[in-house]
Parts: sequence; C-alpha cells; structure tokens
Amino acid sequence: MRLEENTICGLLGRNGAGKTTLLNMITGGIFPSYGDIIAHGSKLSKGETPKGVCFVREKNLFFGGARVIEILQFSSAFHENWDWPLAHELIQKFKLNANKKIRQLSRGMESLVGNIIGLASRAPITIFDEPVLGLDVLMREKFYRVLLEDYADHPRTILLSTHLIDEIANVIEQVYIIESGSILLHDHVEHIRLQSHLLSGSQDAIKQYTHNKRVIYRESFGKHSRHLRLNR
Repeated sequence: MRLEENTICGLLGRNGAGKTTLLNMITGGIFPSYGDIIAHGSKLSKGETPKGVCFVREKNLFFGGARVIEILQFSSAFHENWDWPLAHELIQKFKLNANKKIRQLSRGMESLVGNIIGLASRAPITIFDEPVLGLDVLMREKFYRVLLEDYADHPRTILLSTHLIDEIANVIEQVYIIESGSILLHDHVEHIRLQSHLLSGSQDAIKQYTHNKRVIYRESFGKHSRHLRLNR
C-alpha cells in the first residue's frame, strides 16, 4: 500500500476487514508481524510514531471530564501546523458547544470533535477512521464538503477509512479495498467507474449475461436481480 502525496485516498472494507488494524500499524500503535512501514522516506522502528501525522480514531480516548475547547487546546500542542481560526470556524459550523464536557456529547458530536482536530491539525498526513459514525446524513454531507473545501486550499495526504462506500465515492481520488487483512484492489476512482457496470433485470437474463464475467456484488428481489460487474 502506497499513499501518494497530496491525494485523498479511501480505505474501504466491511467491519472487521482489517482497516483499523492497518491504520494502527501505520501510526505506530501496534507493530506489524512482517513487512516495513516507511513514512517520509524513513523506515519506522518498532514503537516509533511517524512525524507529521494526525490520526483521528474511530474510538476517541478523550478525557470525559474535559471540555471540548480543552481537548482542542491539548491537541494543538502536538501539531505544528495547527490552525486555530479554522478550529473556531468549525466549532460554529458544526454547532458544537465548546464549553461542554466530552462525557455530555452524543456519539456524533464526539466524532465531530475528532474531525475538527483532523482538519485543524493541517498535518501532512491526516488519517480518519470511520469519521462519520453517529452523524446523520446532513451532517455527514457537511463534513465531506468542509473536508474538500479545506483540501482544495491546503492540499495534503488524507486517508479516509470507512465501510460507507457510496458516500465517499465523490470525495476520494484513489481507493484501496481491504478484506481479511489483504488489499484486494487499488485503483483510481474514475478508472473504477469506467470499468464498472450496474446491471438490473430478471435473474435469468442477468445470470446469462454475467456468465464468465467478474461480478463483485449482487442482490435479488424476488425474480429481479441487480449485479455490479467489472470489465477486467
């Protein structure tokens, strides 16, 4: 797996596919059984955390008694490119109460605190693990829009890990699909779009047409069937 500079990449896979394990290895949280991890041209030693990385975890370990603003102040000390004007702007945009304690936040609001840290860090490598958990559709769309706007003004390497594939198809530029700890596919999103076809019709007709073709997803509704296939 190779992350290109100034690119938004998606790490996609079902729950339990190995996404979080991979991210923990990349950021020095756990150690790989074999293979190397290289960041900024240097091989990471055991227990070493790469510089210039902000990792927004799926399960945040924020101190529950701390206020939102205190968590942001604490986080800012670890990121030399931290942007306080952006942090304050995002607090308003996401309608967060900066003086509220972490333990008083809903799961979605807690996710937003982590997302603000990821965006305001302006880290050269920013990693989000399931960043929209607990958020409703409108708030998820707002987060993706803010992410793209900030990326346009301040390009950097961003890795989004999620199982919500449909939602980030228009956000990411490259995609990695992981299953059972192995990378099944790496490609540019536009190329995958050109190579993919969604077929809908009677089961018999679809079955006949897709014979000896690569079908990566199928679902049926009575006698009706839908298949997603690739040219390759």
